[in-house]
This record gives sequence, structure tokens and C-alpha cells, in this order.
Amino acid sequence: MTSKESEPHDGVRRPPAQPPAQTIQLLLLDGFNLLHDGAPIVVPRGLQRIIALIGLRPGATRAHLAGLLWPDTAEERAMSSLRTALWRLRQEGSCPVLTAGDTVRLDPVVMLDIDDLVRAAERVRDGADPRWAAKILTAGRHDLLPGWYDEWVLPERERLRQLRLHMLEEIARGHLRAGQHGEALQAALEAVRAEPLRETPHRLIVETHLAEGNAYEALQAFYVYRDLLLRELQLEPSEAMCGLLSDLLAPIPRPTITHAPRPKPQSSRPGPYAGRSALPAMPGPR
Repeated sequence: MTSKESEPHDGVRRPPAQPPAQTIQLLLLDGFNLLHDGAPIVVPRGLQRIIALIGLRPGATRAHLAGLLWPDTAEERAMSSLRTALWRLRQEGSCPVLTAGDTVRLDPVVMLDIDDLVRAAERVRDGADPRWAAKILTAGRHDLLPGWYDEWVLPERERLRQLRLHMLEEIARGHLRAGQHGEALQAALEAVRAEPLRETPHRLIVETHLAEGNAYEALQAFYVYRDLLLRELQLEPSEAMCGLLSDLLAPIPRPTITHAPRPKPQSSRPGPYAGRSALPAMPGPR
């Protein structure tokens, strides 16, 4: 084929078409998963720890990363191990990273599920419509890297758990304010599932039942939580929780009945002429 034949019909030369960019996802909730266009990529466990830490601590210095990954190793040796790990990561190319001076971070092309959860929490806190966050919440049901007990994982796991609990409670409040009682109950129940002893979601369940006018359901939810708290912690619900049901839990006042004065009873003893006809007066003697 000649160069003339390779030219487009309109005579305008264009740059060759670029292949579509690959979608890279790093999922750390419910375990380590690296996906390329939805397909899982096998990553050695040693590199998993490097990738996960860089994702959790974006912009951390090399010394900080080395100290977290090899806490019981001398600094010089830990830094050497980090350099080797970063070299292996670049050679493998499964999860691109960027280095700027002494700091290391994931390439922006890598989408991190934790970032989605944090952004969703910020939007819900700022008053966004809570319904759009359902997909994010489904992913957020799972803990961060379950089965990993590195010291740098544990505080992050608890931080994200608390973030999700507060987001669920904010979603329940938003639905409750909008009168969407079914959605409010679902969000509050999801928070109870995540942390059964936490009072705030139980309180939201009671408030939702009261808003619907379901006194029995509200009382039942209260006593279910009260029994759980007594059994597990030997504690009573807070005053705020009890205050929601103060009217229902107070003794029901008896109505005041005013009785009419009773008539004076008549004597039941018969008179001297009871049952007799009146007799005419007898004439006196002449």
C-alpha cells in the first residue's frame, strides 16, 4: 500500500487512534483486590502490603512507609527493602505509583474504593440526597482488609467503620426529615447490624416509628434495645432514649368520674294502713 493510498479521503492527516485507557481499581474493603478493566490481577502478598499502605497514606515519605512496613528493622535496611519493593512494583506495572521528591503516592488513574466512601460521607454530611449513596454503602458494609493485623491497618479500619456508621445515621435522619420512613428505617437498621450496641441508630428507629404513629413498634424497639444493653453491658438506655417515650412510659392517668348525688332511701317498713282503703270517720254518739 502506497503512502497516497494510506491518506484519508478528506486529505487531512490525523494522529493514530489511541487505545482506550485501562480502568484500574484498587479495592481494600472486604480484602485486597486489584482489577484491570474489571478483571482481577494476581499480586504477591509482599507487594499487596506496599500498594495498600501507599493507598491509605497518600503522599507519605519513604522513611515513614519503611518504618510502618518494617517496624522491627534498622532504618537503613528498611529503606533498602522499600527501594527494592518499589522497583519490583514498577517492573510489574500492575499498580502504577508516582514519586515526587521523597514522597510516594498512587497514580491518579488508580481508583480507590476507600476514596469513594469518604467522598460519599462528605456529600451526605453536606446535605446531599441520601438515596444516591446506596451503592457506596453496600460496598462499605465490609471492613478494611479483614484478616490483616498490621499496626497501620487497625486504626484505619476503625476510622472507616466509624465513618460509615455516622453516614448511615445521617442518611436515616435525612430520610426521616423528608418523611421517607421506610428508607429511614432501612438505614438505621443497617447501622444496628454494623454495631448492635450503639444507641444512636436504635434511637432513630424509635423516632421513625413514633413519626409514623406506631406506638407499639416504638415500644417494642425500645425494649429490645434495653434488654440487649442490660444483658451485654448491665447498663440502662440513656435519658435521651427514655425521653423519646416519656409519654408512653408514664402511667396512664385514670379519668375523674363525678357521681350524681344518690337519692335518700325510703323506709321499707309498712305503714299502719298499708294495703287498706281509707275508712270514713265514725259518727259520734248522740
